[in-house]
Amino acid sequence: MVRAANGYLYTGISTDPQRRFEQHRKGRGARFFNRSPAQALVWQRRCTDHGAALREEMAIKRLKRADKERLISQLDTTLSVTANSCAAMPAATKLGALTTENPHE
Repeated sequence: MVRAANGYLYTGISTDPQRRFEQHRKGRGARFFNRSPAQALVWQRRCTDHGAALREEMAIKRLKRADKERLISQLDTTLSVTANSCAAMPAATKLGALTTENPHE
């Protein structure tokens, strides 16, 4: 998950979350950040394959904002829909965490 400057969370998948975050930060990538620049990579989860990552992304996007904030603050691993194929891990940067989010939640 990436936190935008306006506080919204963006959730997505990438084979290299740090590289992707840097792209978002520099204004390349998702149009989501046209309104408010990427500020921090705040959360990420490693998955064994692309399909598991897509399922995990969709499950996270369905969460309420409070649940997403709990994921970020507690590295909650109980919400994984893909069982052992995905594992929570701390964000790679002190600035924040990465996964894609609906800004209206």
